[in-house]
Amino acid sequence: MPGFHFQSENIMSSVTLTPCLAFDKEAEEAANFYTSVFKNSQVTKVVRWSKVAADITGHDINDAMVIVFELDGRKFTALNGLPHYTFNPAVSFQIECANQGEVDYYWEKLTEGGDETKQACGWLQDKFGLSWQIFPKELPQIMDDEDSERKERASAAMMKMKKIDIAALRRAADGQDV
Repeated sequence: MPGFHFQSENIMSSVTLTPCLAFDKEAEEAANFYTSVFKNSQVTKVVRWSKVAADITGHDINDAMVIVFELDGRKFTALNGLPHYTFNPAVSFQIECANQGEVDYYWEKLTEGGDETKQACGWLQDKFGLSWQIFPKELPQIMDDEDSERKERASAAMMKMKKIDIAALRRAADGQDV
């Protein structure tokens, strides 16, 4: 384009990418729940509805409109007032865990009150409808094994799991009964 010069390094240095989660009225409850699950987490700001906006949307001025929070140091925003939008598994958050103990912890916390029918292969949907993938950091190595038979056995075992059991996947990859 004549007269236009794009310098990506100048633009990219000023960009902040923050996931915004849309809720009807549960944003504050969700932010408080998520910050209780993840270490190094906190709600950093709560913006309440103004009288004008509350009157238009039907919210109470004491309700939260926007909540800014951090999960393990990563910034998120939760927004109330969007009842027509719902989460679906096309967007999910991945939690790569160091070991089975971490997998168990996050699975237990995030499945609490969630839909058990939406649990498969390390995926779950929490009580707010948000999807999560909880897996041990070793999983990609097992699932991409150069030995196609090991890979197939591990894949077959994983397809039967809800929560990932890394020891069972290792046994399956090795050809041991699981």
